[in-house]
Amino acid sequence: MLNWIWLGLVLAAVAIAGITGQIPETTKAAFDACENAVMKLALPLAGIFTLWLGIMRLAEKAGLINVIAVALRPVMRWLFPDVPPTHPAMGAMVMNMAANMLGLGNAATPLGLRAMQHLERLNPRPGTATNAMCTFLAINTSSIQLIPATTVAILAAKGATDPTSIIGAAFMATVCSTAVGIFSVKTLEKLPAFALPPAPVVDREEPADSPAEENVILSPVSTFARIVLFIALAAFATVFALMAYFPSTFESVANFVRGLLATNLPPFGFAPEWAGKHWLARSVETISLLAIPFIVTMFPLYAAARRIPVYEEFIEGAKEGFQTAIRIIPYLVAILVAVGMFRAAGGINLLSTIFGKIFSYLHFPVELLPLVFMRPLSGSGSNAIFADLVTAHGPDALITKMGATILGSTETTFYVLAVYFGSVAIRRTRHAVAAGLLADLAGVIASIAICNFLFNR
Repeated sequence: MLNWIWLGLVLAAVAIAGITGQIPETTKAAFDACENAVMKLALPLAGIFTLWLGIMRLAEKAGLINVIAVALRPVMRWLFPDVPPTHPAMGAMVMNMAANMLGLGNAATPLGLRAMQHLERLNPRPGTATNAMCTFLAINTSSIQLIPATTVAILAAKGATDPTSIIGAAFMATVCSTAVGIFSVKTLEKLPAFALPPAPVVDREEPADSPAEENVILSPVSTFARIVLFIALAAFATVFALMAYFPSTFESVANFVRGLLATNLPPFGFAPEWAGKHWLARSVETISLLAIPFIVTMFPLYAAARRIPVYEEFIEGAKEGFQTAIRIIPYLVAILVAVGMFRAAGGINLLSTIFGKIFSYLHFPVELLPLVFMRPLSGSGSNAIFADLVTAHGPDALITKMGATILGSTETTFYVLAVYFGSVAIRRTRHAVAAGLLADLAGVIASIAICNFLFNR
């Protein structure tokens, strides 16, 4: 399906550009997309991949990934029956889902690519997506979102009275989209059109495990390692409780410590609006704020307590980061060029015009159509359209809240599929595109309904 969508975008872009006279702009957009794919996406991602793949290597070697996978084994076995319960892919997928829920995009993508690499090692049909891959991508593109940070930031910058008011609406909408995504992917995989081809019979010896899956015999967890893990978790829980529920106490403690370290540091203080936020919003934001520092320190610390050479193992895992970034460049260029050309030619506006009358009969706000059509194609493009929507209607208007909820509860489906499948050279995506788009559609419909219920009073 992705083949036909990509070809359709390119051909439609050229045809529309010829009709509207936008050929120079469309040509420029194609070359700009090539530059953006390499210089502004792939290369910056290389550093992020390097860090997180190194941290994941330590987590795997220390046994933390298996612990996480075992804790969620019943749910994961139902979602991914073809993946062995103790396989490293299980833990990597759990970590990716958790990062997505917390809005940690920079951490979620490398963790997701790591999960895809593990799933590919179980794939008997190289180049064809497995059921587990499609299910993982459907969950990834419809992930439950606790904090739509980018959307909230745009509303705050535009002067919204309460920019965090859409957090609850986005959460409920993503619950709906995730449920539809899981139902769709589980249903579509049973259809003959998306059936897996017969697995090739290969008469050869099994390859040796990759460096990421070496069979390492860990010593039993020592008392010292248990103490280190307990102290780390206790420290995280303490800081979380103080920041989320007792911010004034946290300020006092922080200023006392800062005074001990240096007398010339300015006093610490939360932003004035922090104390006025609902306790649930503060809780989720605190977890998002502390999650990355906690993981980056706790994983290496626990690995060291288990007598693992942390520096050497981090380097071994990090070596894959640059290779992964290079591997996805062709897929990034392909999808971004098609999207850039289609957008520059005026394709989004044309779709909005064509479908505007149809959707108006369904009482769907036609002002949201450009955002709805752009969202699966481009994150930056949908952010720009939403910013224009806020400017046109005001940051506190109902239509703006609907757009914010849509933006916070849907995903750039084609970009995600291109990056994740590209990292393991998957060409036949089977039903992943259809399941992702159905999840996006569910997110859009749920966003409109939920905002009407919550804010149209």
